[in-house]
Amino acid sequence: MNPKEMNERLTAWGWNEAWEGRFDASVKPGARKLVPARVTAQFSHLYQIVAETGERYAEVTGKFEFEAESRGAFPAVGDWVAAELLDGEPRAVIHAVLPRMSAMSRKVAGNTIDEQIIGANLDTVFIVNSLNEDWNVRRLERYLIIAREAGIRPVVLLTKADLCADPEAYVAEAEQAAPGVPVIAVSAVTDQGKDALAPYLQTGMTVAATGSSGVGKSTLLNWLAGDDLQEVQGIREDDARGRHTTTHRELFVLPGGAIWLDTPGMRELQLWDSQGGWQETFADIETLAASCRFADCRHESEHGCAVRAALNDGTLDASRYVNYRKTERELARLARKEQSASKRQLKQAASRGGRGAGKKTPMNKRDFIAAYDEE
Repeated sequence: MNPKEMNERLTAWGWNEAWEGRFDASVKPGARKLVPARVTAQFSHLYQIVAETGERYAEVTGKFEFEAESRGAFPAVGDWVAAELLDGEPRAVIHAVLPRMSAMSRKVAGNTIDEQIIGANLDTVFIVNSLNEDWNVRRLERYLIIAREAGIRPVVLLTKADLCADPEAYVAEAEQAAPGVPVIAVSAVTDQGKDALAPYLQTGMTVAATGSSGVGKSTLLNWLAGDDLQEVQGIREDDARGRHTTTHRELFVLPGGAIWLDTPGMRELQLWDSQGGWQETFADIETLAASCRFADCRHESEHGCAVRAALNDGTLDASRYVNYRKTERELARLARKEQSASKRQLKQAASRGGRGAGKKTPMNKRDFIAAYDEE
């Protein structure tokens, strides 16, 4: 394979001059024979990467494992990395993760206080909801929070429009919950909505599809690719919820040149460090709250409360307000837990004579695998 062909292979996965500059700034000249590669799939602690010479499986170095301070520091699908391609072997070793342009993340499931990267270096995230009995606009708001916190452009896709008698009513409800966010009803069966997706699927752009099981993410991928890239399963008839089809995160290059991140359905979406995304998602309620007579208004029975007035006259949806307060409490609870964890780490460092004070305990491979959450 000649150099031009190798360069075209990386370009197909989103490589450009900006990433070349980041690579040059991150890798010390002459240290090792490191090359740029993109993480295209993740299987617990094992990664699939694509470099100029093709695909390989890779692991991080022992030094990387030792120095990683959290799960979020490990490579994620969509990351560009500095990798060493081992001579005579079909595998590679990852030495470093290039600085991310964006990272969509959530809190890991359970009581562990750590971050899970859903996808890195994304231009757009398609928040996928299906127009069936599993419709949940409050869940949509949670996805909006994490997309906006990451600085990634959100687009709401309402799938299975061919099975819905009045898709426009759902479009209106989604637009009310996501002011200013494009909402597109699509159907892979009738080919509805494909043209509306074109601006988000330009050559070199990376887009993620995220949502619950059964909303049609794999069907979307197959439809846009014009090929059966992912297996598709049906949904349960009793509650319209899906069975897991996608079991890991993986990138695919679409015929038009966009890069598509397919993700497993999520049973739960716990927020992670999302104060900015929360405020943006509920900007209408935050604006109302700023208009209350008292700065410390709790929006309960205070005189001059603009939020209560909007709830009473119906201009503010009561269930939206409930979700606003629920996610507010969730973020506050997470902040308290993080603070407590930091204090414990400082005390442990002090008990060791001050060595490593202020530094998190590195995460080794065993901890990483134990914390890994397959949705």
